[in-house]
Amino acid sequence: MIQEIQQLSAAHLNKVIDIRRHLHQNPELSFKEYETSKYVASILTECGIEFESGIAGTGIVATIRGHEAHSRIIALRADMDALPIVEQTEAQYQSINTGVMHACGHDAHTSSLLGAAMILHDLREYWTGTVRLIFQPGEEVLPGGASLMIKEGIFDAIKPQSIFGQHVFPELPSGTVGFRAGKYMASCDELYLTVKGKGGHGAKPDKTIDPVLISAHLIIALQQVVSRWSNPQMPSVLSIGKVEAKGATNIIPNEVVMHGTFRTFDETWRNDAHTRMKELAFGLVKSMGGELDFQLDVGYPVLYNDEALTASAKKLAEEYLGKQFVFDLDMRTTAEDFAYYGLHMPACFYRLGTAGSDGSCSYPVHHSKFDIDETSLKTGMGLMAYLAVR
Repeated sequence: MIQEIQQLSAAHLNKVIDIRRHLHQNPELSFKEYETSKYVASILTECGIEFESGIAGTGIVATIRGHEAHSRIIALRADMDALPIVEQTEAQYQSINTGVMHACGHDAHTSSLLGAAMILHDLREYWTGTVRLIFQPGEEVLPGGASLMIKEGIFDAIKPQSIFGQHVFPELPSGTVGFRAGKYMASCDELYLTVKGKGGHGAKPDKTIDPVLISAHLIIALQQVVSRWSNPQMPSVLSIGKVEAKGATNIIPNEVVMHGTFRTFDETWRNDAHTRMKELAFGLVKSMGGELDFQLDVGYPVLYNDEALTASAKKLAEEYLGKQFVFDLDMRTTAEDFAYYGLHMPACFYRLGTAGSDGSCSYPVHHSKFDIDETSLKTGMGLMAYLAVR
């Protein structure tokens, strides 16, 4: 089966590259993947693969059945949405939708899954069970397309025994993959704070309640949540990424708006931290004479890779690619809504190396110059197909 899948991966590579370039050139933001969804549906139709569309808006679930279709059910997932980034790659397939870019590789995820679908469909007489292909919207923004597709019942009638997902990884070269069992990616919560004071002339701060000064103290104080209250053996991150004070050199504004993120690997501590940061924030702002609006949007859970499933997948990857092309990964404080699938079944989320052997395509994800070595798509589609049939 390895040889057959590798041969089909090579045979389908040019087609899958074309698919990836079309997707890259026509990116759409989260939950607005209307044309992307239509395009994925057209490829599935062309291949003769049955599917259901319109799930959570633009999501698609396709089904491929081998022999003894009810003997086992495996799910493979790809996300389809892009980011609000102005692309600067100057590639011939650069985005034509100004301000929108596939800077996180979801075009590669979707095209790889379509390639895997072609392989599985070609070989359907030679493997047993059923494979469900999940093309998911809205991974980049809360509440995440995974949670919505699950709520709409994609697993109600046909529940997989396990699910796999892969994500581009420019820190590894094309032709390689990486795995980590257990806790792999952090939870992700969004913080929205508005500090309200009393504005006035910058030369007369005694006549104001300065929300800028209060916000400065608050930003520093919130770091206590991580530096003094969290378990140092379990990483946490609290970052304020947006601070907006519409004053001037001589104007103290009435309010300051701040947005941030909180991430951790411990769900119990996560809940405790929510309480602590609110108590600290409200107490500090009040003590300085201000008022506070604090909205905390609870986001994706910790991404947990089932140990047994991940160990099995890593072993199969070593069979398929060669042991020297399979790496162990460290925990990452980035987050993924694939974590929701792991709450319902054994899940394995692994990384696909996408850097060029010459050092090209090494920009990180979410960068305006991010791109992939497209030979990685051969590995991406082939390994997903092999994991499914094995």
